[in-house]
Amino acid sequence: MAVKNPRQGAAMAVYRSSRWQSESGRSNGKSIYLETTLPISHWANLWFGIILQSGDEKWRFFKMLIDIGYKEIEVSFPSASQTDFDFTRRLIETPGTVPDDVWLQVLSPCREDLIKRTVESLKGAKKGLIHIYLATSECFRRVVFNFSEEETLELAVRCTKLVRSLTKDDPSTAGTEWAFEFSPETFSDTNPDFVLKVCEAVKAAWEPSVENPIIFNLPATVEMATPNVYADQIEYFCRHISEREKICVSLHPHNDRGTSTAAAELAQMAGADRVEGCLFGNGERTGNVDLVTLGLNLYTQGIHPNIDFSDLGRIIDTVEICNKIPVHQRAPYGGSLVVCAFSGSHQDAIKKGFELREREAKGYDDPWQIPYLPLDPQDIGRTYEAVIRVNSQSGKGGAAWIILRGLQLDLPRGLQVAFSKVVQKNADSLGRELLPKEITALFEQTYFLTDNPRFSIVDYNITTDRSRSPAPAEPGKTPVTKDLMRVFNGVISVDGREFKLQGRGNGPISSLANALRGVGVNLDVQDYKEHAIGRGRDVKAATYIECTAAGSQMRVWGVGIHEDVVQSSLIALLSAASNFASSRPGSPFVAKPANVNDNVVELNLNGST
Repeated sequence: MAVKNPRQGAAMAVYRSSRWQSESGRSNGKSIYLETTLPISHWANLWFGIILQSGDEKWRFFKMLIDIGYKEIEVSFPSASQTDFDFTRRLIETPGTVPDDVWLQVLSPCREDLIKRTVESLKGAKKGLIHIYLATSECFRRVVFNFSEEETLELAVRCTKLVRSLTKDDPSTAGTEWAFEFSPETFSDTNPDFVLKVCEAVKAAWEPSVENPIIFNLPATVEMATPNVYADQIEYFCRHISEREKICVSLHPHNDRGTSTAAAELAQMAGADRVEGCLFGNGERTGNVDLVTLGLNLYTQGIHPNIDFSDLGRIIDTVEICNKIPVHQRAPYGGSLVVCAFSGSHQDAIKKGFELREREAKGYDDPWQIPYLPLDPQDIGRTYEAVIRVNSQSGKGGAAWIILRGLQLDLPRGLQVAFSKVVQKNADSLGRELLPKEITALFEQTYFLTDNPRFSIVDYNITTDRSRSPAPAEPGKTPVTKDLMRVFNGVISVDGREFKLQGRGNGPISSLANALRGVGVNLDVQDYKEHAIGRGRDVKAATYIECTAAGSQMRVWGVGIHEDVVQSSLIALLSAASNFASSRPGSPFVAKPANVNDNVVELNLNGST
């Protein structure tokens, strides 16, 4: 079927303001359609939610849709079951349930007896929206109904007039503000000129106004073509229907080809005003278009969808409980893995992005630019701790990020590499990813932050070696001793046995390293880093020391945390010594056996008693 429809530039599309949305400065809350020359604004099209559940689940779902901001909700198919009819009545008759600005929409096929039952279900509502549908495609007319085009058109008009007579023309229902929606079902498979003919006749029968437009809902009842084709069909309808200002063009894309989101977005660009869909794409077969995806797609482009997705976890819980269908782990925005990274290079990029954002003191109002994260996870109720997930394929950045978030330890690059190997080995042995709490526990265990280390300080003091006299002081001044050697004297516990050690060096760390030679540990310090944890009186020092075993290429790391900077560095060196000892199982550490009867053994620097 060839239709001449030369495509035009997008008129207004995804940044049109919502119908019936009351906001200061926006036509006193009445319908408003902006001119086609708009730049991108902060407004979004109208979103329409559909409830597919029953019973208590349906009630809970309705309350959730209200809480997050939906203003038009299709609540039932009242003529289909007593349950749906009773649910509609319960909504209307329960005080405070339906806000005054929310439209209750109910659905009916084009059958006169069912339409009467449907209208009856809405009596007493503040705002009622009657939605009737009739399939218009050649396939349905021939196979299902055995209707001609004329018979289809006549039925659509007759049912529209019936709805009108039972609603806005009936004085007994004057307390309800009525709206009307007509769906040429199977629109996307119908001759577009026949759709226009039917809709023109329906519009004439209803007589809409600019203030209360008729809704023409144009479904891709079964998704049958690429998204651009659906958008072209919408554009053709918008350009050729008369009295466009009295019409709200609504979309109803299904997801049979997996492109309902693209179809909805392109069709909005083609001129549509409204989208019908379900949260997380529930619905018939492969589902309706996902309103969460559509809304947050706008949000990531700087356009607020006017729907509150800030606690997406609560929305997911409600949807899963009510639908008894889990949201897929990789569903856009809602999936549990959406803002998670397993790849090492991805994790490293994310970590660097957060570090740069922190250094530049970026806040909530600054543009969000973090690699691999299209939006701030906190905007949808996620935590940063959940961003990075670690398995055997993850690199150094992932584990380092978790340690930074969990323990406030900013690991130097060398330690990141060393610890990532520990993590990968552990993940391989378990055959699964490691949870953040498991990674922090593994770090504390590996570097002896909580478990008993092989080496630990029992008592110590560090003094200045005055065996070498400092340079003579000027008259009246104190001799300068800063360049003199330091002497470590202390008691070190090695695997539970205590040894009194002494060592000399140019500072506390080198003097302790020298002393450790007395128990068979010969380490050279290669790298040293430190930073503060916390602020004010509660500040602590975190120290990282990399050592090599003398005469070998073996490298070990140690970590120390303490309120005292010097003691933190000594603990870090002993942590490295503990790792050195653990890498040499069965090897003796004390050069000469200590007297088992002595609790403390005197050793000189050569290891002789």
